[in-house]
Amino acid sequence: MTDRAPGATAEIARHRAGSGVPLGAMSRLLIRNAEVNGRQCAVRIRSGRIQDLAPALPRESAEEEIDAAGGALVPGLTDHHLHLFALAASLSSLQCGPPDVRCREDLRSALHRAAPDRHGWIRGVRYHEQVAGHLDATGLDTLRSDVPVRVQHRSGALWVLNSRAAAAVGLADGRDPGIERAPSGQPTGRLWRADAWLRARLPADTPPSLTTVGRRLARYGVTAVTDATPRLSSDSLTCLADAAASGQLPQRLLLLGAPLGTVADARPEPGPWKIVLADSGLPDFDRLTDEISAAHGHGRAVAVHTVTAASLALTLAALERSGSHPGDRLEHAALVPAEALPVLRRLGLRVVTQPGFLADRGDDFLQGTPPAEHPCLYRCGTLIRAGIPLALSSDAPYGPLDPWVVMRAATTRLVPDGRTAGPAERLTSTQALSAYLSPASSPGSPHRPLQPGSTADLVLLAEPLNEALTHPSADLVRLTLIDGVVHHART
Repeated sequence: MTDRAPGATAEIARHRAGSGVPLGAMSRLLIRNAEVNGRQCAVRIRSGRIQDLAPALPRESAEEEIDAAGGALVPGLTDHHLHLFALAASLSSLQCGPPDVRCREDLRSALHRAAPDRHGWIRGVRYHEQVAGHLDATGLDTLRSDVPVRVQHRSGALWVLNSRAAAAVGLADGRDPGIERAPSGQPTGRLWRADAWLRARLPADTPPSLTTVGRRLARYGVTAVTDATPRLSSDSLTCLADAAASGQLPQRLLLLGAPLGTVADARPEPGPWKIVLADSGLPDFDRLTDEISAAHGHGRAVAVHTVTAASLALTLAALERSGSHPGDRLEHAALVPAEALPVLRRLGLRVVTQPGFLADRGDDFLQGTPPAEHPCLYRCGTLIRAGIPLALSSDAPYGPLDPWVVMRAATTRLVPDGRTAGPAERLTSTQALSAYLSPASSPGSPHRPLQPGSTADLVLLAEPLNEALTHPSADLVRLTLIDGVVHHART
């Protein structure tokens, strides 16, 4: 990266991100020498909006001034699919997989070094079988058995409890279909997509603070997020609303898990209704169709989690019967056979996907998928060429949070062992960035050019756009504004 951009103003520098102090409102801000929509401009910001945009503007009294030095000013990025509370919890949890932990002895040492939380539990995340095989309660007991331990698989679909944890939550008497049982009927300690059941039986605790998450997102240039957690509880809704209202989470917030019947102008804003098609047990066709119809009846589109060809086929068949609704979308769409593409387009579906998984663990996907299906993995380029709106996202904490890492993955399609997963699915850097610039309410739609009246959700880069796109990196994010307020400033 070049070192051409000067530091931020003294006022911004005094409130640097990470200081623990809000960066503060910048209601009167002038950005000079910025590249906007391909030309050099000065941009005046007032009351959360772009007031003026011209080749040159005089500085007004009491106006903070920033020299962009030719750096690009672009709309703020939107992460179209993540899980806020899980992400916050992950940041304070024990990392149980690569690169932090690579083998059984690493995991044993990490678990024994870990200090239990105030309830006496240890919470681990990002486990993968390459570390110590397919863990169950017995296997986890051999690693640490003196305190309750729960470890989440890095996919987010599986929790493994040791015997103390299983006893503490009453696993033997549990009735959730996600509780895995041995032929004898005894639980194995493995819970598949049973988060709600498990959460209700864990020691009562308040949701984690989203302050660190908000700051990290701002550092990456993210000004809006879509929380994809399904069926949010009333407590979770209240905490998310409080975090947004207090500024703990400064990003604009759309919720896929807001209950059906939530008024459209509620804050945080309800998005499409999230439906999870679990790999471990697909729902009955009529039940799925009824759920889609119920969401549409409430004026809500649907956002259907699908990661297999079978779940995609079921989703498309259900939408064919129920009829599609503007804004219906597929989450992940990890496997999209070629024959499904015309159906997606006919139904007007959008796709929110995560090529960052390829950079994170794409070699596992290639190894676990028949070679004939490799071209279908996390399609991107084919979707755009087919006229299907495409948006990118992180699925954090289960995928890389940094959008610039996801953009690089979308353009290279490289997996950790150096292979290329589906070279025909590569995006250009411009396409990858655009897939992060669409509004949360309309993923995959073209973003609006910056102009007077535009909301001041903005990212100032340290370089002109064409130069920055040759090496996408979060290090290029010099300034992040949300509603005209500076939430990240790099000196």
